[in-house]
Amino acid sequence: MEEAVRRAARTTYWLATASGLALLSYAFLGVIAFAGILTLTVIGAGVLPETALVLRQLAGFKRRQVARRTGVEIPEAYRPLAGPLAERVRTALTDPQTVRDLRWLLIHLGYGLLLLYLALVVWSFVPLVDGVWAGLLRRRPILLPLIERIADLDATWSRALLRPAPNTRLADRVAELTATRADAIAAHGAELRRIERDLHDGAQARLVALSLRLGLVRRAYDRDPETGRRLLDEAQSQAEEALSELRHLVRGIYPPILTDRGLTGAVRALAAGSGLAATVELVGFAGPAEPRPPAAVEAAGYFVVAEALTNAAKHSGSRGAQVRLVREPRALRIRVRDEGRGGADEAGGSGLLGIRRRVAALDGTMQVTSPAGGPTTIEVELPCVW
Repeated sequence: MEEAVRRAARTTYWLATASGLALLSYAFLGVIAFAGILTLTVIGAGVLPETALVLRQLAGFKRRQVARRTGVEIPEAYRPLAGPLAERVRTALTDPQTVRDLRWLLIHLGYGLLLLYLALVVWSFVPLVDGVWAGLLRRRPILLPLIERIADLDATWSRALLRPAPNTRLADRVAELTATRADAIAAHGAELRRIERDLHDGAQARLVALSLRLGLVRRAYDRDPETGRRLLDEAQSQAEEALSELRHLVRGIYPPILTDRGLTGAVRALAAGSGLAATVELVGFAGPAEPRPPAAVEAAGYFVVAEALTNAAKHSGSRGAQVRLVREPRALRIRVRDEGRGGADEAGGSGLLGIRRRVAALDGTMQVTSPAGGPTTIEVELPCVW
């Protein structure tokens, strides 16, 4: 019963906060009108973008409040208020999400206060039952569902008004996929150039030298068999070196160790050969008999761990690292952490940009946390159906 009383008190407080926001919104309408008048005079046009930012903050507060009650986040889809003044004013006037926020502000003035008045009417029955909350909720438990229902109405209506329009979310998704495709094309082009360079400078050069060596062998073998045998030995060595170059090149495209050991075994091998005291933690992996992720996801996961451990060994100054792989129903999560000096910068040639592009090509996400002084943590999520 005490829990029921606390729930009722929390819900009433939630409604009181919502009504306070409604009153604040009422006062903010005057600010909006003032900003509109100043914008018409041109001289005060700079006030409008700042007013739009305040409106976003009010709407953001309501989104967080609704999310705390419902457990469901309300996404945002704002256009950035940046650039010259004329562009910021244009964005403030035409941004669809800002327009939806303004609509919410106007409608919330009505239902925010109305729902609080309804809650106060419900609580007015308290003195009729000995003035005791526990007795009230024991004899009239319907009052608690009424309070809860009123708060749920406020959350439902606010969520419907504040969430982005479907076409806005679709446009954002198209823009995101366009950027991802551009990164994927750039990564693919860089990979092709690397393969071409490695072939030209490595295996191709060795094969050309091998062809010349065999030509010398053919000429020298009849006249000087001893020299011919020596040249054959050298040709065999060159053939083995060319084969090693080709294996190395193939390993860069799709590491054979993934075929032999799978992602978990390959990551353990990376950790063992990293030169660091690296540990590997596996979460949700049952064993070698379980289904494997698609080859592209395995290769990307391997690349992420390999590049992150290489960065840690070269740049961080750390003696150890921790690798964590988490298998989820529809995703593979990877976290690599070192206790080094931090300050990792994607623009500094540390390989982080390459990781991000490879992850983005699979519609994944990447987050780097590397404050000065460390630690550095790289977290990656790759969509994956096992």
